Amino acid sequence: MTTVSEDQLGEGFADGDESCLQEAYRCWGALVYTIAARKIGDAEEAKDVTQQVFVGAWNSRKTYDPHRGSLKTWLMGITHKKVADALGRRSRHLRDVEAVATAAGMSEQSTAVTESLLDYVVLTREMESLTEQQQLVLKLAFYEDLSQSQIAERTGLPLGTVKSHTRRGLMRLKERLEVDR
Repeated sequence: MTTVSEDQLGEGFADGDESCLQEAYRCWGALVYTIAARKIGDAEEAKDVTQQVFVGAWNSRKTYDPHRGSLKTWLMGITHKKVADALGRRSRHLRDVEAVATAAGMSEQSTAVTESLLDYVVLTREMESLTEQQQLVLKLAFYEDLSQSQIAERTGLPLGTVKSHTRRGLMRLKERLEVDR
């Protein structure tokens, strides 16, 4: 793309010119990634947020008005919202993990999955009631101590799918273990 002004870039983006999307990513993709990485503290999650920002911006380009502000400013606003969403998901995930750990009778200091044979049997039985993919994701997370990004890499599942299986699996275990208690 030939050199264009920020105003022309913004107007082209709003009009659906894909070359303007590419140029916007070239100009500000690294900035979006850096902000996400600093706030989130996880390089893989920052990559996901960066992709979400540009996909989200492109999909909602009709809401962008180049006369109200620069494309860069609009993208930074989207970035901050996507970072907040990612941190909120992480917080919910940690609460879910803590809830399952509490329901399973595990102390915070405990590194074992269960403290007794009975807990082990109950947990094993409940794990078997999950879908195969939920079982796989949770086993890789807890027994092999893999991050969600590592699980996605190993299984070939998209990161969002791994996150969904983790959350749904943990919520189902939590519900079942609360009933058994």
